[in-house]
Amino acid sequence: MKKILAVLTLSALSFTLFADANKDLATITEQHWQNAQHEKVFFRTDPDGWKPNGKLAEWTPQAIERRETYNKQVLKALENINATALNPDQLMNYRLFKYERETEALSHQYQDKYFPINFLSGWHTYFAEAPANMAFLSRSDYDNFLVSLADYPRFNQENINLMKAGIQSGYVHHCESFKDYQQTISAHIVSDPQDSAIFEPFNRYPSTFSNEQKSHYSKKAIKLISEAVIPAYQNFYDFFVDEYMANCRKEPGISSIKGGLDYYAYTANYYTTTADTPKQIHDLGLSEVKRIRVEMQAIIDQVGFKGSFADFLQFLATDPQFYAVDKQDVLEKTAFITMQMYGKLPSFFGKLPRNTFTIKGTANRGAFYMPPPDSRTPGTYFLTSVPSEQPLYNLEALSLHEAVPGHHLQNAIAMELDVPDFRRTLSHSAFGEGWGLYSERLGKEAGFYQDPYSDFGRLGYEMWRALRLVVDTGIHAFGWSRQQAIDYLAAHTALTQKSVENQIDRYISWPGQALSYKMGEIKIRQLRAKAEQQLGAKFDIHSFHDTVIGQGSLPMAVLEDVINDWISTQKAN
Repeated sequence: MKKILAVLTLSALSFTLFADANKDLATITEQHWQNAQHEKVFFRTDPDGWKPNGKLAEWTPQAIERRETYNKQVLKALENINATALNPDQLMNYRLFKYERETEALSHQYQDKYFPINFLSGWHTYFAEAPANMAFLSRSDYDNFLVSLADYPRFNQENINLMKAGIQSGYVHHCESFKDYQQTISAHIVSDPQDSAIFEPFNRYPSTFSNEQKSHYSKKAIKLISEAVIPAYQNFYDFFVDEYMANCRKEPGISSIKGGLDYYAYTANYYTTTADTPKQIHDLGLSEVKRIRVEMQAIIDQVGFKGSFADFLQFLATDPQFYAVDKQDVLEKTAFITMQMYGKLPSFFGKLPRNTFTIKGTANRGAFYMPPPDSRTPGTYFLTSVPSEQPLYNLEALSLHEAVPGHHLQNAIAMELDVPDFRRTLSHSAFGEGWGLYSERLGKEAGFYQDPYSDFGRLGYEMWRALRLVVDTGIHAFGWSRQQAIDYLAAHTALTQKSVENQIDRYISWPGQALSYKMGEIKIRQLRAKAEQQLGAKFDIHSFHDTVIGQGSLPMAVLEDVINDWISTQKAN
């Protein structure tokens, strides 16, 4: 309680600094972390890692202003830190922390808050899906979750109010992309509370719970879900259908809104952590598409297919040999791939994490990785297990990206680092997604993609990410129509028509995020090529990979400095 009170009074006080810059910085970062825990808002973390645990975050204008004011105070305190007096570890903490606080200050100047939902998800889907991936091992776990259930109507309404403010400013989502979005809300408006996804933890009590305890918590949950949560979902549904969609954006590009082009430049910088302009990114995408297309054609020629590129894509989409027999078959083949890669990790990495991951089939969002909230819970690799929606030729690349050596390996290592708390949960999209895409290619060195169709699947995924550079900038900076983007993506990938449309709607609703993958991967590959060229026989792949992911998530400029320092050290040894 004393610690919380100290945090609460911090916003009205100046930071007290001492003579030791290292201690001063440690004080600032620790106080900031305590404040973030109190606010329940952690800037630049993976949204899939969010878990309702007690009182939920506040999203009133006053709360947002409070956090903005606090961030300004932190930046003011950092001005008094003598960076030249910091030891190497603290200098890295300083660079990252200052970068995050400056980016947070910039975010308050833009319109992010008006978009608490996107085509893939929103606060309502995160709230409903999170419980199934949380550890419920004690009474306090259940007590805290009941607090979240009771608080949900307030939390829900504050997010609705942000969307209402977005209507007033013109920052709303595109009509066509969101025409069926209400289904993500109505799915959680159920007549029986026990049928709600939110009730899931109350179906798996710890064995130590007595029948009386189980009955106590179940009754409370049923009452709260019935009387608080479901009515809140209904409230959101009514607002979305009756008010929000009546004011939706007619054009797909965010630049169609006043100030939208500046906002897009900001989001491109935020997600790529680079200063590249939309035009530079667009041109890079066109260049990558051309290069990858040549490599894909080489595989088509290798397998002796007679027909056009479009014919080959149609062949992949329709031939039964490329699809599993049932959902279990998809999951078993996925598990086999990840275990094969697990066995190869020591050939490429010197340090491996303790935490594990599990695999779950879901058709809701396609494939994604959900990091664990703590060491009590594994990470989760979700993928679509419906055979018709998960071609087998994509499965190797997908699994290496989402699990190991991709997202799970990188996230699990970050969470076990001996660094300040704020660094363990940092999630720079270009770093994380760039590492995931790099991991797909690393699989080739590890002996995967022996089947040319699987290697084509890998190239298909790389092409997909290169196309994102073209279509995302095309939509939001250069006036592309939704149909133009759909046609361009469909012509270059083996995705089904529905998948293509879903992808384009994702990019329309989430400006800039899709740029992360290729921009991050290109930088990591460039840094590796530089290290190999400068170090020659001294280049060690284990040490390189440990260095790339051994500091947690980093902006691209900081990662480049880290690798340059590593190269210098290796040369001197």
